[in-house]
Amino acid sequence: MKQISCAGQSPQRWIAEGNTTLGIELGSTRMKAVLIGPDYAPLASGGFDWQNRFENGVWTYRLKDVWTGLQASFSSLSAQVRERYGIPLTTTGALGVSAMMHGYLAFDENGNQLVPFRTWRNVTTEWAASILTGELQFNIPQRWSVAHLYQAILEGEAHIDRVAFLTTLAGYVHWQLTGEKVLGVGDASGVFPIDSETGDYDEERIRRFEALASKSGFSRPLRGLFPRVLRAGEPAGALTPEGALLLDPSGRLLPGIPLCPPEGDAGTGMTATNSVAEKTGNLSAGTSIFAMIVLERPLSCVYPEIDMVATPSGRPAAMVHCNSCTSDLDAWVRVLSQALAALGVPKGKPELYDAFYNEALKGAPDCAGLLAYNYYSGEPITGMEQGRPLFVRMPDSELTFQNFARTLLYAAVATLKIGMDLLRVEQVGVTTLLGHGGLFKTKGAGQALLAAALNTPVAVMQTAGEGGAWGIALLAAYLREKGNGRTLEDFLAKQVFSSIESERVLPNPKDEAGFAAFMERYRAGLPIERAAVQNLKK
Repeated sequence: MKQISCAGQSPQRWIAEGNTTLGIELGSTRMKAVLIGPDYAPLASGGFDWQNRFENGVWTYRLKDVWTGLQASFSSLSAQVRERYGIPLTTTGALGVSAMMHGYLAFDENGNQLVPFRTWRNVTTEWAASILTGELQFNIPQRWSVAHLYQAILEGEAHIDRVAFLTTLAGYVHWQLTGEKVLGVGDASGVFPIDSETGDYDEERIRRFEALASKSGFSRPLRGLFPRVLRAGEPAGALTPEGALLLDPSGRLLPGIPLCPPEGDAGTGMTATNSVAEKTGNLSAGTSIFAMIVLERPLSCVYPEIDMVATPSGRPAAMVHCNSCTSDLDAWVRVLSQALAALGVPKGKPELYDAFYNEALKGAPDCAGLLAYNYYSGEPITGMEQGRPLFVRMPDSELTFQNFARTLLYAAVATLKIGMDLLRVEQVGVTTLLGHGGLFKTKGAGQALLAAALNTPVAVMQTAGEGGAWGIALLAAYLREKGNGRTLEDFLAKQVFSSIESERVLPNPKDEAGFAAFMERYRAGLPIERAAVQNLKK
């Protein structure tokens, strides 16, 4: 990244004077903290690995693990600051929190958690989501907070009478750090439909929901339950003394740091790839996979496969979200790693992944008859209520390592393709998709296959590896600098990304034809996956 002019200053001075911003993201498998300077380049980072748990039929994370991970992330970041620059990290100019969108975190009036956190990965609200989609005339995916709420109402769950506050993971952490019950509009758009004119929850649909819920005996007003909605650049509170100790139990971090509105991973992904203006789009491929395209006009109808969400500044965006992406591929790479270790030739993870991805490029364009389903959990786009990872082949299929690797990569993006084809029918305009996430860590491989799968050029920026933590740090910088009088779109395009280069890959016609053939096989084989879900029980 080309640095802006900061004559006469040094990173040590920036850090000492708080001329920095801090971004923290809670991803599905890793938390990350990134400190950036006034040139928006990372100065230091820290992280912590964690995993969701499947407990009592629910995909969840324990809230005590949230704080263990955040403290470890901040501690490792602080240690890196001291090691690199010789001074302690005691303050920063602004701070932002991002996390996985959607899900259900319910609290009583005293702030006590009522039920385990129900994450985006749960596919247990089909009844509620279906009714709400019809009643609100708006696609309500199963993972949205309001779907979880209404499902609990319909089932008469015991905790419903005590619910006083609902929020997302980012909203929860922000609340604990500041005392403020707020959400960025992007994250809020995974809670309840947003009115793109007001940048707030859709008032007419709130009335419809409340009338519907009252028939089941639920009478609490939604605006009293949901966090207040804020756009990018609006102040969202400051770090309290208690919040400072939650992040840094050593007591070195000072309170009073202003925070930007908390955002979801979709919003920070858009920010980190400069995909917040109309006709721009980004693609996040990691544990889950989703594509976001900022719309210039509304879609012609409601699609169950497409979520209508918002950018951090409130612009409407179409989102195709799939629950599974790289988890199954990661599992197979672990098996290969164990096999090599047993043979006395252990290899590091980066080397293994590079080999896996690069060999996939050498496979047959149509995978030579091989087929895989990567479903670790349910997948609403294909109507699967649970997941059963499968690898399938005909007796005469050509099973080679190259074809095997390509099949797993194709499977990782196949469900996304189904949703993206609907946007193509709608003639949604996008010239290039900006990619970020684990699928792009091996240079060129995942990028080339995704371009062929989606029939769209895919670009990866030099900053793609920084991900959502960098994205929320940029939103915090936008708050700190008041955007220098610019909209978020202009701030990113003209001030942050004007000198950042990207590598753009065009679809290869042979790979496009091969992926199309694979998709025919994939669609035809969906009953195999459905039979596995129905017949293989835990």
